[in-house]
This record gives sequence, C-alpha cells and structure tokens, in this order.
Amino acid sequence: MLAFDSPRLIADIGGTYARFALERSQGEFSQIALLRCADYADFHAAISHYLDGLGGVSIEHAAIAIANPVEGDQVRMTNYHWQFSIEEMRQRLGLDTLVVVNDFTALAMALPRLGPRDLRQIGGGEARKNSVIGLLGSGSGLGVSGLIPAGESWISLGSEGGHTSFSPRDEREIAVLRHAWTQFDHVSFERLVSGPGLELIYRALAERAGTADRGLTAPEITQQALEGSDPVCAETLEVFCALLGTAAANLAVTLGALGGIYIGGGIVPRLGEYFDRSPFRQRFEDKGRFSAYVAGIPTFIITAEHATFNGASAILEAQLRSLQTAAGSAILGQIRRARSELSPAELRVAEHVLAHARDVLNAPIADIARAAQVSQPTVIRFCRSLGCEGLSDFKLRLASGLTGTVPVTHTQVNLDDSMVELGAKVLGNTASAILQLRGQLNRDMIDRAIELLLHAGRIDFYAVGHYGVVAQDAQFKFLRFGVSCAAYTDPRLQSLAADVLRPGDVAVIISSSGRLPELLEVVEKARARGAAVLAITASQSPLARKADACLIVDHIEDVATHLPMVSRILHLLIIDILAVGVAMRRNPEVMQQLDEDDRAALQQAQGSKPAARTAAPGISMAAPLAKLTSHSR
Repeated sequence: MLAFDSPRLIADIGGTYARFALERSQGEFSQIALLRCADYADFHAAISHYLDGLGGVSIEHAAIAIANPVEGDQVRMTNYHWQFSIEEMRQRLGLDTLVVVNDFTALAMALPRLGPRDLRQIGGGEARKNSVIGLLGSGSGLGVSGLIPAGESWISLGSEGGHTSFSPRDEREIAVLRHAWTQFDHVSFERLVSGPGLELIYRALAERAGTADRGLTAPEITQQALEGSDPVCAETLEVFCALLGTAAANLAVTLGALGGIYIGGGIVPRLGEYFDRSPFRQRFEDKGRFSAYVAGIPTFIITAEHATFNGASAILEAQLRSLQTAAGSAILGQIRRARSELSPAELRVAEHVLAHARDVLNAPIADIARAAQVSQPTVIRFCRSLGCEGLSDFKLRLASGLTGTVPVTHTQVNLDDSMVELGAKVLGNTASAILQLRGQLNRDMIDRAIELLLHAGRIDFYAVGHYGVVAQDAQFKFLRFGVSCAAYTDPRLQSLAADVLRPGDVAVIISSSGRLPELLEVVEKARARGAAVLAITASQSPLARKADACLIVDHIEDVATHLPMVSRILHLLIIDILAVGVAMRRNPEVMQQLDEDDRAALQQAQGSKPAARTAAPGISMAAPLAKLTSHSR
C-alpha cells in the first residue's frame, strides 16, 4: 500500500444525498458529512462546501463514486441534474488526481476488503474461492456490478444490469406490470426494485385491492410494513423482496457468480431481520432446471457502514500505484532526487515543474522560462540533464504519468442519443484511440521508417478497400515533397507494380488486420525484388512479422458490419508523422513551421547551430513528431 502523504478525499454521490469523508490511512474515514444534493446547485458547490469546512486541510488526491455510468470525461447523473467534466473539476479543485467511478463499481471493489463482521449471509450455499462475484442493490435506482478474479487482483464490471426487462412470476406481479405499463413503455427491474419502485408497487397493489392510494413515500411504506400497520404496505415490501430475489438469481446465472451474490444499496441493509425471513431467498432459488445451481450460491447482505468508501479508496489506490510506476511519475521522482545536483537556474526550472506539472505540459518554452525566471536554453539544459532529448521528449514522458484522470474508453452510440451526445461520443472515442496510439509510439521504429523513406529511390503505397484513401493521401503528401511515389489500391495493379520494384525502393503496406492475402503477396514480391517493406498494421500480424520496419496501430474494427472510422484516422495520423519526419530531414525550412519549443529542442540538440541539410546523427524524430497526436487531445 502507498503511504498517505496527505489525506485523501472520498465521496459517494447518490441521487438524493452526497457523502464525503477524509481517509488518512487505509480504511480509516473521518470528518464524514452527509449533504442533501437538492441544497446545492451543482457538484462543485457541494464538494466546495465540504472542503471549506475542513479548515484548510491540504488534499492532493480524491475518488468520487457516483450513481451514474462513467464513460469518458463528461459525467451526467441519470437520477439528478448534476453534470461536470472530470478534468475541469480536478483543475478547479486544485487536485493532482481525481478518479470518478460508478458507485456500484466502487462497491464491488470493496468486497475483497470486507470481513465476516461486514456481512450477513441469507440462506445456504458456500462461496467458491477465486470465482466470479455478483453485486446488486437498491436505492434511488438498482445498481448491478460484479467482480472477475484476475490473478492476485480483481476486475470490476461496469454494468447497467438494473435496466434488464422485468418479467412477472405470478398473477400479482402481472398486475404490477400492467400498472407500470400505464407509465412506461419499457419496465425494467430498476422501475420496481428501487425506492421509486416501492412507491409504484404500492400504488399497483392498492389499485388491485381496491383501496385508496394514500400517496406514501418509500420510507413511509417500509416503516408501516415493518410495523405491520398497513396490509398493502406489508404486501408491497413482500413483493419488493421477491422481485429482488429474481433479479439476484438472474445475475447469478448470467455471471456464473459461484463466488456469491452480495446485496448493498440503501434499502435492504435497513430491513434487518425482516429481509432474512422475506421471500428473497426462496425466489432466488426458484430457477426451474437451475434451482440446484443457484441453491449452491450464497447470498450476503453488506452491513459495513462505509463499504462504498472502501471501494472508491481501493480504486484510487490502484490508480496512484499505476501513476507511480508510469514514466511521468518516474520523471517527477527523478527531478526530486536530482535537485541537489542541479545548477541554481536549473533548480528553479525543477521547482516550477514540480509545482505546476500539468501547466508545463501545454506551455511553450518561453512561458516556462519566464515562470521559472531563467533563459530558454536553461530549460533545454534542464530537460537534457534528465536524459531527455529536449523539451518535447520531456513533455511526452511527463504526460504519460499525468493523464490518468482522462479515461481511455470506447462509448457506445445509441439510437436515442441526441445529436450533441452523438457528436461527443464520436469525438471522445476518436480522442481515446489517439491517446492509446500516442502511448504505443516506438521512437526507434519511427526513426527507422523515416530513414527508409529518405533513402528510397521510389515509394509505393499499397492498401485495399476502405484504407485506399490512406494510401492516396500518402501519395499526395510525398509527391508534394518531390518524392517519386505512387498509390495502388487495386489488387491486380498491386501485383503488377510489385513485379517492377527494385533494390532501394520501399513498399509501404497499409492494412488494419495485416492478414489480407493480396497484400502479403505484395510483401513477398517486394522482398524478392530487393525492395524494403514498411508496414502500418496491427501487432502480431503476419504483415508485421514480414516487414523490415513496422508502425503498430492496434485498433481493429469489424469491416463486415460497419465502415472503419477510428482506425482509418489513426492510419492517416501515422502517414502524417512519416510525412513531417521526411520533410524535416529533407527541408530545414520546415523548422520555421514548428512550435518554438520544438525548434529550440532540435537546435539545442545540434549545439545551437543552424539546422543542417539533414538531422544530426542520433537525434530522434519521435518527440517532435509525436506532438501530432498530442495536439488531438
């Protein structure tokens, strides 16, 4: 476990209440506050109110568990109007790390930390070690998640299983469904097995019994049911527990949750012994041919007071551990260790970077030098003292450890998305893929590829199908440099063109899968003719193994079901990287078009001399070229 340099902020945000706490050591939570969401205009107002009450406690890291799917940077609550950008919120709060996760994902990650005192078993069954675990619980909605064992750790499932379709088991539940249909076209388990669901079941059963609907709230229904003061309330709670048993059994057989089913949320743990004798377990085991299967699966009530806090803490701990081993975090540690060996001017740069690491990522060299009160060459000397090629290379290493709060995800586009949501998802998916590509760039392979292209007598670009436009784009760019080249997208022409390749020529093969027979045939012919082969393709593919140099793009799309979108953009970016690299080596005038920090970095690497006709030996092009992908953030 990592040492706590400062208290960590942990929060659990629901549709009604927001809970905050400070964690000063693992599992030790203090200064817990419960705030009504309705009392605050937005999430920032609520969390700021809590932080203001701490008396100036310094907080660097925070984890937020929220009752909402978390996909990408934008968070929009399903059962409340709060919405925010994770990265913008991190900056506004002045945090180094802000992790935002679904609340039931957090609760799932708490399960390995819970002991026997934190649980109460309902019914029989015995958990099988190192097996899948299921989790569900009722509150303002129905949360569903799970844990999959992965060696010494666990992988949590981000699930919206509460929205699976409700199916009635008897005439009474059919009456509930009919009543629900008067309000909803689709009746999910969440519509019934939740706080609002209790109220809906109550209204349905009151109508069925021919009694007046007294407009009771969920807490009032529960209280009168436990007291036995109202028969409709008692029947409502009975149906609620039975439906939860069905939902739990569905989850058990869906996941194969032989490690057990755990029940959390804000409702069930408060039912006490009533839940033990409710129809829950009987309905759980009522699974027809699979009754014996589910009877062997234990069910537990989570009784731990701060279970979600524990889970959010576990996720934050894992994130910080990951960042600690990342290159960016490593270079910050390197700076701290090197401070005693730096010159006074370089030390001012070091202190500025340590205090404003994220600002440095986007700042030009002039701004960094001005803020540190040093000259621009001093900034370059500082970067090179850490083993970096220049400022751009330093920024890349720093960024790799500081972008952990920007999740790399793919968000599914849905038919009911608005045009704004659709646009945000498409752009977000593309940006995430570009971030992944940036992390996969191999500087040695980029240099090798550019050297091949620089010394080529002729360059032929080969691609088929939807990737033909990538080859045509490459032909256009390289012809503008005065390079003899051609693009071939027809298999017959490709075969003929490969037959006339000569030693010194380069065949650039562009393929998403790297497995197309016609392109592999071109590779064989090119090699037989003495030409070099440069591949832009997936790792571990036949094409990658046959190429003299290979730039990896591991983003495969199923062209049998839809047109390639993101992967084609990634291939175009690789072409841009190669084109800029060749242009920089062939034409020093291109230096004038680079950012100020890149020019300074390259000139410093050459001893502050005017740029030569070709780059100095040993100077990698990967750092300035990789900015092509970093600008896409």
